[in-house]
Amino acid sequence: MRLSELPKGASAVVERVEDTHDNDPIAQRLRDLGFVEGERVRLVARGPIGADPLLVQIGYTRFALRRSEAARVSVQQEQA
Repeated sequence: MRLSELPKGASAVVERVEDTHDNDPIAQRLRDLGFVEGERVRLVARGPIGADPLLVQIGYTRFALRRSEAARVSVQQEQA
């Protein structure tokens, strides 16, 4: 499942960040921000228009991501 598909309030574990091409700067920036394999993430909120941007939390840090950026992150949703 993609991070962009995660239901609001749900938690997941990052599986990987996918590069769209060699030396993809957006994918590398996501990894630098902490979107790495095994890291827990939570979708806090979605924007009011077109569900863009997404508010995502890793640890105590929150990030606003475009849906297109969040779609690069593969996650495994945690069961409640």
